[in-house]
Amino acid sequence: MRSARSVTTFAAGAASILALTAASFAPLAVAQEQAGAPPRVEAPAAAPQPAAPAAPAPLSESVSAVVNDDIISSYDLMQRMRLLMATSGMQPTQENLPQIQQEALRSLIDERLQMQELRRVEKQQKITIISTDKEVDEQVADIAQSNKMTPDQLKQSLVQQGIGLDTWRAQLRADSSWQSWIQGRYGSRLRIGEDQIKAYQRRLAESAAKPQYQISEVFLDAGRVGGMEVAVNGATQLIAQMQQGAPFAAVARQFSGSATAANGGDVGWVSQGEMPTEVDEALEQLRPGQLSRPIQVKDGVYIIYLRDKRAGSKTAIVDLKQVAAPLPANATEAQIAAAAKLLTDLKPKITSCQTLDAVAGKVDGLVAGDLGEAEITDLAPAFQEAANKLDVGQISDPIRTDAGLHLIAVCGKRQGGANAPTHDQIENRLRGQQLALISKRYLRDLRNQATIETR
Repeated sequence: MRSARSVTTFAAGAASILALTAASFAPLAVAQEQAGAPPRVEAPAAAPQPAAPAAPAPLSESVSAVVNDDIISSYDLMQRMRLLMATSGMQPTQENLPQIQQEALRSLIDERLQMQELRRVEKQQKITIISTDKEVDEQVADIAQSNKMTPDQLKQSLVQQGIGLDTWRAQLRADSSWQSWIQGRYGSRLRIGEDQIKAYQRRLAESAAKPQYQISEVFLDAGRVGGMEVAVNGATQLIAQMQQGAPFAAVARQFSGSATAANGGDVGWVSQGEMPTEVDEALEQLRPGQLSRPIQVKDGVYIIYLRDKRAGSKTAIVDLKQVAAPLPANATEAQIAAAAKLLTDLKPKITSCQTLDAVAGKVDGLVAGDLGEAEITDLAPAFQEAANKLDVGQISDPIRTDAGLHLIAVCGKRQGGANAPTHDQIENRLRGQQLALISKRYLRDLRNQATIETR
């Protein structure tokens, strides 16, 4: 552990999100054509601010920050600001320039910490982690190809915007190296258990009947950006820029503190209860294609873009077992009462679906069986009610049918239909979420141990 004196403390936040992707350099017209009309907020737009005059080239460099004796110069900061604006589509104004500068400085500090840590690990373990020039060249070629450009054309586009190639390559190198290190060190150790996957499937099944929303998000972490007031003001500025045409995905990549930032803020389909309550309430008021106002939650501020909405699907699949006491449809009240007592006394002894057959087999007059998987809508009405109400592992009270009395055990529950994610998709999603949290905590620890001075 490195002891350190912190001159200026930067609160814990997400890992650097300034990763360039194929969409980052897409022309604005193309981005709008792919995403539809730019999202708008149903409120009078703020009066347009005059564009800030281009900053003159500095006559001499000064020190903007020092990270463990590693200097970030004013030139580094200006270059990163230009890169951030170019890749997010934001137009500089007097109001948003401080926000752009703060985000640029935060990203540079995070990258310095990441690269210092990677060099320390390389030296200590005698391994190679940091991406080579050839690997960075391959990333540049992939981005250029995705934008139907040659690498030289892409580089020239940056140069025309006053962005040095070394600035961009340094960002690419830091991001790819850090992600490779996190994946290599922790990816093989992560074990996504079947219980986690089944729990995820169960949550999907339980929310299948609720309205579902396809959303993208920008999340400004109040602790990272300097407080809730700063986060709210920053969200307001970002919304104004998106109203004027800045692509949502590009803004999310550059400013969002969520794990979805690397995917342009794409959250996918969510149901009520998966997002904070304040976001759920906002989603109920939005229509597809609309952008929310700033949504303040406990630890930050959300901006939500509602891409699509669909009614809940009642397609939930349950895996059932039963214990039955056979009775004719015209059984007497005494016979029904006796069978009900038999099942009621048995129910507490069934501790799981795995023990059901063995426990029921010890009682004369009862029949145990596996009903298998079925869509809830295909079950008998009495069984539907129990399957909808019970959680996995729970057992119903006795249910009367023309065939007798039944105890129903819910052994599994998952979402059905074409929109249901596969087992592998759920596993990959959970793995990605855990790796993102590991990366965030790792970087937070590096900040807490570092000496960071801003000037």
